[in-house]
Amino acid sequence: MAQQHDPAFCAALGREWIDAWNSHDLERVLALYADEAEMTSDKIPLLGFDPSGTVRGKEALRAYWRKGLDLLPNLHFTLIDVYVSPDSLVVFYENERGAKICEYLRLNADGRIRQGSANHLVH
Repeated sequence: MAQQHDPAFCAALGREWIDAWNSHDLERVLALYADEAEMTSDKIPLLGFDPSGTVRGKEALRAYWRKGLDLLPNLHFTLIDVYVSPDSLVVFYENERGAKICEYLRLNADGRIRQGSANHLVH
């Protein structure tokens, strides 16, 4: 059974997730994630990482996100909304290029992100 988290906790985590990214402090971002976390995005293979689109574990996340931050020195997320469920949240935001993105974040029992998925519009 999935761990239940208070809606206010999940909403606050979504705001902290945005703030952490906007700080460009990779260790602050990684602190929100479980050691065994995995991330899925169509950007992962584009940056030369796993062709499946999923990276697993904090070290792989660190390498992927470090490359992303290096390529996007002006990265900035503007929060639109945070949607919550008992074991996950969706952070809906706009990036510095005007793209709207939904980041699905599933939590572990400790309230750390164990699974993330970046969802982009298809034009």
